[in-house]
Amino acid sequence: MFENLIGLVAIIALFVIMSRQQNRIGLIERELGALRSLVLSGAAPPVAKPTEQAAADGKLDEAPVAVAAADTASPAAGEPITAQGPATEVEALAGEVLAGPWSAGEAAQKATEPAAPAAAAKAARRSDVETALGTRWAVWVGGIALALGGLFLIRYTIEAGIFGPGVRLTMAAVLGLVLVAAGEFIRRTGFRVPVQGAAGAYIPAILTAAGAFILFGAVYAAHGIYGFIGPALAFTLLGAIGIATIAAALVHGQALAGIGLVGAIVTPMLVASQAPNPWALFGYLAIVLAATGVIARMRDWKLLMAAAFAGTGIWTVLYMMDAPGANLSAILFIDAVTLAILAFAWLGRRGGETEPANAFDWPSIVPGLFIAFSALGLSVDPVFAAAGYALPGAGLLAAMVAVALYRPLALPLLYAAGLATVLIYLGIIPPTSITSDFSNGVLGVDGSPLAIANTLTLRIGPALGLVFIGAGLWAARRFAAATQIRAASWAAWGVVVPLVILLALWLTFGDLDRDFAYAAVAALLVVVFAAGGEWVARAEEPPLKGGMAVSFDFGGAAVAGLLMLHTACDSGWTTVLLGAATIVPALATRWRSYPVLGWIAVGAVIAVLGRVAFDPTIGGAEFLSRTPVFNWLLLGYGIPALAFGFTAWQLARTTNGRPRLAMEAAAALFALLTIAMLVRHAMHGGIINSDAPTLAEQAIYTLIAIGAGAILVAIDRRSPSSVLRYGSMAAGVVSAAFVIVQHFLVLDPLFTDESTGRIPVFNLVFLAYLLPAVAAGGLALYARGKRPKWYSAMLALVAALLAFAYATLSVRRLFKGEFIGLWSGLGQLETYTYSALWLVIGVALLTGGVWLRSQVLRVASAVLIAVAVLKVFLFDMSELEGVLRALSFIGLGAVLIGIGLFYQRLLTRAARETVSAGEQ
Repeated sequence: MFENLIGLVAIIALFVIMSRQQNRIGLIERELGALRSLVLSGAAPPVAKPTEQAAADGKLDEAPVAVAAADTASPAAGEPITAQGPATEVEALAGEVLAGPWSAGEAAQKATEPAAPAAAAKAARRSDVETALGTRWAVWVGGIALALGGLFLIRYTIEAGIFGPGVRLTMAAVLGLVLVAAGEFIRRTGFRVPVQGAAGAYIPAILTAAGAFILFGAVYAAHGIYGFIGPALAFTLLGAIGIATIAAALVHGQALAGIGLVGAIVTPMLVASQAPNPWALFGYLAIVLAATGVIARMRDWKLLMAAAFAGTGIWTVLYMMDAPGANLSAILFIDAVTLAILAFAWLGRRGGETEPANAFDWPSIVPGLFIAFSALGLSVDPVFAAAGYALPGAGLLAAMVAVALYRPLALPLLYAAGLATVLIYLGIIPPTSITSDFSNGVLGVDGSPLAIANTLTLRIGPALGLVFIGAGLWAARRFAAATQIRAASWAAWGVVVPLVILLALWLTFGDLDRDFAYAAVAALLVVVFAAGGEWVARAEEPPLKGGMAVSFDFGGAAVAGLLMLHTACDSGWTTVLLGAATIVPALATRWRSYPVLGWIAVGAVIAVLGRVAFDPTIGGAEFLSRTPVFNWLLLGYGIPALAFGFTAWQLARTTNGRPRLAMEAAAALFALLTIAMLVRHAMHGGIINSDAPTLAEQAIYTLIAIGAGAILVAIDRRSPSSVLRYGSMAAGVVSAAFVIVQHFLVLDPLFTDESTGRIPVFNLVFLAYLLPAVAAGGLALYARGKRPKWYSAMLALVAALLAFAYATLSVRRLFKGEFIGLWSGLGQLETYTYSALWLVIGVALLTGGVWLRSQVLRVASAVLIAVAVLKVFLFDMSELEGVLRALSFIGLGAVLIGIGLFYQRLLTRAARETVSAGEQ
């Protein structure tokens, strides 16, 4: 019923369209007659030929579509056949009539008077719709109707029992062949597209596609429904139809090739067999892929080639999913054929490989992904790995690198091979700290490695590493002068893959405490990468400029050096030597001005910061001596600080730039951290870390935040950047928040009664209040004029509050000792001391505010003196007795009078300067 309804709708639509077309043809004939009479009588000038008129107007590209000549020339690149010569006058007039209104009166008016713009636009829109209905949609619906009609005819004969199965299938096959022959006949007899916009409705191609569709259905029915032919013959016929359809696309366009390719790819799925043969499957796919590759190369059909690679790859993956029964030779065969077709058919004789615009060929991404997946499955899947298939998988990876070397446009193969190798060797690392206990909310994989780590994996790793190193350096030097992106890609993977392999093998098979064998291999990589980078740099244009490829090679040497230190030394010496190693690239800038050298030093700073964050004790808490100053902290923080300072000094005299600024800031930060860590160590008797949050730890975090803000300001000073600007301001705000919330409220020793240490000067108060005050004040002074006023004012206020807290808590500690909690009470002498101290601090702030011309300091001075006044009148008057009460008021009065005198003299001097300036 549904099929009948479809057929009825299609017939009605075709009838309506044909009726409209007949009316239009009759109208065209009448219009042509009228116009011809006008031309012959001389009432209207002859219409110029489209090509001549377009040339006269200088708009050749906008000329009407030329009428096709009656020849047998094939269309180029799948486009319909069009004329090579000029159209006749009558045909040009017909084109004008087709594009205009359809009534004779309107046509005559158009010949004598120009149409109004609105009417012309309306007519153009109506013309577009009618052209689409009459030319494109009619052809498309007709092609679909022919294909469905053939299938419906077979269905009807089955239901009615008119013919037997053999006759019905024969009739269907004949209908398919007739449609194919009709399409070829129309093409050879000089098919023409008479109307602009109808190029997409190429009738010969649509007829051929409908015929191929019917032939596919007939062969499949003969095998899958009636069993007239066996699997082998059906397989052969379906494949032949698919390949023939793809070949016919050479004269009919890419769309027909896509139809044939889809039919050829799904053929193995349509033909079932009780004893499937992988060699028959992949042999057939190899033929289809080869035919598609040759045809796609002739017409440069990238989408068709990518689809063919994808179809072959999907069949390979589906076959490999049946791992126990998979045939290794068949897998290797189809992957080798894919690489061969990519290298010799698709990318053969392309040219332009050294042009920057042709860095890679995007259809190569598809075979790269699927072949890399094959190699990954052979190496990682336990069934394949247990059978020793890791070696063939490594061979596939090496073959991908070789093809990428042979055909530079196949650069995606390099990325796919590198990524697959990295995943393979990261998979052999036993994830001992990852579990799959979902009941406790812990996500991850189970405790078994993804791949079997055996001696074969150990032997394959160095071989693959050598392949990537050799190919990476050679290709990077080859393309260093012409295509920098391609050279950088080769250099990057030539560095990343060997380093990942070495790291994975060390973590799996080596001694994690200390392994000199792997350290020696890492040292060898340092030499190879550094020498290779220099070799590549000499091939650059101009030589020795240190481009991206050179940067990757020297960066790889730096990472290999870090791995060498980590495998040969314990954690303490790794941190110390890594910090000292920043001197090496700094000294290298005396001979080479490669930009990467300075950034290698910055990378070492980041690595040292990571080591310090992982273990602030440098050598381990159990090995940290209790001796003040002379312990691991002095080495782990002091030596990097000195090395960073020397590196900044050296870079300032050679390459300069942002790395030098970063090294200066890092030197200042580590100098500050050295002091802070030594103070904390001495204060806690050799213990600097604890599980409970302490004010000492928070003080270090605050210092780091302030130091980070200073680093970003210093870098932004020479190389302005919005990221650095707002990042430095964010660091300052975070440090201020740390101070307000943690130092003054949550972890304040007045509220927590935390031990402040036994040493009189270098204690918790010094670490948590004085050092941050100095750091915040220094940053506020440094940021003046470089950041908004509110930023410097905020930091100055925080510094003043910290200095005030330090002075006040120092007095408290002087009277109370190690523990200074508020519940221990206040003595009269202590109370008086606070008043005197606050007045002295207020005067100091006032002096500093006038000297630095800082309104924030002057306002803070006024606030503090006001607090001191309130304390004297409200608290001291009731709590103090005798001479202390008198001294409190005497001191307050003297200070206030002195401040008044100071301001009077200040204002008098300012007035005199103003008068003097006015007189001049």
